[in-house]
Amino acid sequence: MKKALITGITGQDGSYLADLLLDKGYEVHGMVRRSSTENFERIAHITDRVTLHQADLLDELSLINLVKLVRPDELYNLAAMSFVPTSWVQPVLTGEFTAIGVTRVLEAVRLVDPDIRFYQASSSEMFGKVREIPQNEKTPFHPRSPYGVAKVYGHMITVNYRESYNIFACAGILFNHESPRRGREFVTRKISDGVARIKLGLSNELRLGNLDAERDWGFAGDYVQAMWLMLQQDEPDDFVIGAEKTHSVRHFVESAFAVADLDWQKYVVADERFLRPAEVDSLIADASKAHKELGWKAEVSFDQLVEMMVKADIDRLKKGA
Repeated sequence: MKKALITGITGQDGSYLADLLLDKGYEVHGMVRRSSTENFERIAHITDRVTLHQADLLDELSLINLVKLVRPDELYNLAAMSFVPTSWVQPVLTGEFTAIGVTRVLEAVRLVDPDIRFYQASSSEMFGKVREIPQNEKTPFHPRSPYGVAKVYGHMITVNYRESYNIFACAGILFNHESPRRGREFVTRKISDGVARIKLGLSNELRLGNLDAERDWGFAGDYVQAMWLMLQQDEPDDFVIGAEKTHSVRHFVESAFAVADLDWQKYVVADERFLRPAEVDSLIADASKAHKELGWKAEVSFDQLVEMMVKADIDRLKKGA
């Protein structure tokens, strides 16, 4: 039985990855930070099937001790300060978690067992002010937020450890991936939750920022499959993962309100408070390398994703959750 250790197991991606690995017969361990208010909502259905350990990306010794204890075959580093707007409010802390934290995990692997296969969660936000459309593994980075900058560091230090220490280290450059488990601070979930509240008479407006921003959106459950596939290859490498289709926030809004049979223009209010200091340009993936070498492709369409999220939020609110 293979053993996997997931940092960020309580997040959207961590929970879907844990589901996938359990289905494949893995022994799954997860790293969680000590907190006065622990939130295990996303993994509530599998808490009896995974082993959770306390450690912190800010504490090197805790990471070393955790890797020594678990001795995983595969380590998936999904933990990060992951909400882009927060990275402007807390840029230094974002760097500590999302950049230097990756180095701490890689050092733990190098010191304890360099044969551990390592996955780093890189991001399309690294492309930022894009140099070409679509973006592939060779597209230059030009991040437009402290989060994006930190992710570039995390990505490049992963490449560096692979080349310097011969560690099987892969980075997945994932474009936006959403689900009913997405945090409600993210725009897609904010929209689906807002639509559900309006549909059920719990709210009468939805305030949003830049409706013209475009993203390449896919389903998180599809994307964790790509993470696993990367660590099953003969040689480590980096891969762009995306749906290869771009949609505006406005299109997401229109589609979400349509699922609830509502006219979005009656409820959506533009609010400058939600505008980014620097917006990224059109992000759209060229995932041809992943198709060819991993045999991966996105299964859930944009419309299916939007419908899934809106219906899940309506069901959740009907149950009073």
